[in-house]
Amino acid sequence: MAKVSTAFLQLVDYAQRSEKNAAGLPQELVAKQMWSGVGFELGGVRFVAPMGEISEILGVPQYTQVPGVQTWVKGVANVRGRLLPVLDLLSFFKKTVKQIKTRRLLVVDHGEVYSGLIVDEVLGMQHFATDSYTEDVTELVDVELPYVSGGYEKNGETWIVFSFFRLANDPQFMNVAS
Repeated sequence: MAKVSTAFLQLVDYAQRSEKNAAGLPQELVAKQMWSGVGFELGGVRFVAPMGEISEILGVPQYTQVPGVQTWVKGVANVRGRLLPVLDLLSFFKKTVKQIKTRRLLVVDHGEVYSGLIVDEVLGMQHFATDSYTEDVTELVDVELPYVSGGYEKNGETWIVFSFFRLANDPQFMNVAS
């Protein structure tokens, strides 16, 4: 019979002690499906737009007024060499607009529509569990419902899903002449 070396016996001892003291494998947790969007506030109501519908977020740039347009069309701005129509979303919904420093511009670039829409405040990227979705938000918002498609619950608040692509396809929105 072959003689076993002390080094080998020491390694066996280490292996046995390691197995005895080893922590178990982590349990498999069920990951929640998440939905993400850009949060913004408009007239005191919190909205969220799908990530793919906002191409960029800017401060409200200086713009040149254009005669003969609707009151909610503020003018056009030169953004990196491209003319960007600047539109006030709250004014489009016939609401009173307060001039506040937190107002920002959400840029929509969809098909032939390239526009900047002024909102009261941008609240950054928001993440919601998909099981917190609710379709009934009619009591929370009085904007035109074709642009709204339900909402998500988070920390006791409902964030209403607003589609800028639906807005861009609305003939009333596209008719800027007064």
